[in-house]
Amino acid sequence: MRYSILSLFLIFFGSFIVSAQETFTEEEITVDKFTDGTLTSPSEAENSSLVIFIQGSGPTNRDGNSPEGMNNKSDFAKKIAHELAAEGIASFRFDKRIMKAKELNLDSLSFEDLILDVENILIHFKKDRNFSNIIIAGHSQGSLIGILASKNNADALISIAGAGESIDHILAAQLSAQLPQLKDDIEQALKEIKENGSTSEYPPILGSFFSPKNQAFLASWIKYDPAEEIAKMQIPVLIINGTNDAQVKKDQAELLHTAAKNSELVLLEDMNHVFRKVSSKDLTKNYQTYNNPELPLHPEIIPVLTDFIKNLENK
Repeated sequence: MRYSILSLFLIFFGSFIVSAQETFTEEEITVDKFTDGTLTSPSEAENSSLVIFIQGSGPTNRDGNSPEGMNNKSDFAKKIAHELAAEGIASFRFDKRIMKAKELNLDSLSFEDLILDVENILIHFKKDRNFSNIIIAGHSQGSLIGILASKNNADALISIAGAGESIDHILAAQLSAQLPQLKDDIEQALKEIKENGSTSEYPPILGSFFSPKNQAFLASWIKYDPAEEIAKMQIPVLIINGTNDAQVKKDQAELLHTAAKNSELVLLEDMNHVFRKVSSKDLTKNYQTYNNPELPLHPEIIPVLTDFIKNLENK
């Protein structure tokens, strides 16, 4: 009898503790053959807002991580999804198309493919789900994808660490910082890709970067100017950048804010590119956070996102 009473005690209170901690449910969603992702829904809220999170460049999965061997596992997208759910906000995060390249025998990838994937996600959730607002949130490269995919089909746009200049300017600055002696050659190669779609004149040390496949993708990406595109938007826009982002400087966010008529700009002190607070200006310490999923998110990122989304709901 004593065992039975103890068992009942553990079952009752154990269940209570688990349910008290569970602020969300998660569901695996297949939108189409290119797009698999996770829908995170708050346990209590009904008819909540939905945030569709678009990852940055490269082979990035739904949680914000790169494949093994690339030294990038920070889980920032998963952490954001779970913390937004605690605030009553649903989210969908998905693996980028490139993650299924081998499975689908994809020989090429264009920037338009990435835009199309987000457009199809929007269509899926507008048709099959009941949300009060659908918000596109694009991180880094995902910012421009979000700008182009949402247009007026989303209720709002959030740009996080998004560039305000076209990618040729960003790449020229990044590559030249590492190889200052090749600055002119790098700029000329990018200029030819922008004007002609390809180039055969580039520094040999950057041969893999300027491979034919990469050039084709760059040519499809380089033609879009983020500031020009965001200026066309009529929906509310939130622009966020960290002041200690080693990859995208705050002046890029300021360019977007100046161009976007309906925008709000928030600069988060000491936030880096993977949403962690890093006070040190030491790049090594900054990049170490990219592979530490145990680190908490910057303390202000969730409140800023939540305030923007809740204000939409109250309008």
